[in-house]
Amino acid sequence: MDLESEERPWGSWQVIDVNNGYKIKRIHVNPGCRLSYQKHAHRSEHWVVVFGRATCTIDDRVVVAGPGESIDVPTGAKHRLANDGEQELVIVEVQHGAYTGEDDIVRFEDDYGRGS
Repeated sequence: MDLESEERPWGSWQVIDVNNGYKIKRIHVNPGCRLSYQKHAHRSEHWVVVFGRATCTIDDRVVVAGPGESIDVPTGAKHRLANDGEQELVIVEVQHGAYTGEDDIVRFEDDYGRGS
């Protein structure tokens, strides 16, 4: 089975496992970069920090998490993952929901000019 991966302006992601109702990704965020402020209609996310420090915004509340710590993103919550540090940030993201496709994204803010 070929698993998806993509390079993005902020870093990269790779699917580790996928099955009915879940998808697991490894996400690398470059120093000083952040993902778009977004939400998903069909999935929740659980982020586990593997390396670095994650600045996580969930519905306008900011939490910083280090290695071994985790953050939960409920379905429908606006959220953003950022790397404000000087080292690469690596997280494992577990998505739960009936649909985990990449097109289930509504973007509110994006540093790279991408729309919804």
